[in-house]
Amino acid sequence: MAGAELMRIVAGSAKGRRLKTPAAGTRPPTGRMREGTFSALGARVRDAEVLDLFAGSGAFGLEALSRGAAGATFVERSPAAVRALRDNVDAVGLGGTIVRSDVARFAASAARAGSGPFDIVFVDPPYAMSDDAVVAILDAVAPLVAADGVVLVHRRAGARALEPEFLRLRRTRRYGDGELSWYERREDTA
Repeated sequence: MAGAELMRIVAGSAKGRRLKTPAAGTRPPTGRMREGTFSALGARVRDAEVLDLFAGSGAFGLEALSRGAAGATFVERSPAAVRALRDNVDAVGLGGTIVRSDVARFAASAARAGSGPFDIVFVDPPYAMSDDAVVAILDAVAPLVAADGVVLVHRRAGARALEPEFLRLRRTRRYGDGELSWYERREDTA
């Protein structure tokens, strides 16, 4: 249930800051998921450029900024989520760019514009989104990812493994009713 968990930044310069969650329509990553994810990311977060897709409250991107990321771009289309996201970016005080857009449209536009590269990309689509739609987004985002970058996808635990054309699955870790899959660019992705 959205908003049920008290959301806070887990670690870094903004540790303990509260985050607003939209009243409905989002499923923020748990503190446990963020803690495990950022522990595994380790030093690669420092000075990273981060892209947070289906950003919702912005928990992933704001956690990255708190831990030393150089910048974060948040993409969200829901008006209620964008309001909460703006409040959270202001409250945390570490910057970030908010783009109100459909993620597929943003990815296509950003690729045409030569945006990126992003070192860490968080993709947190609605659980109801079809596997094919998520794969299409992952393939659209692949050109925006740095050669040594990582794409982290939050989905319902036990969901079918995705096989995007331009990304290779490295591992999946379960956190309660969700799981986070780690992808890297295939060497031949231009």
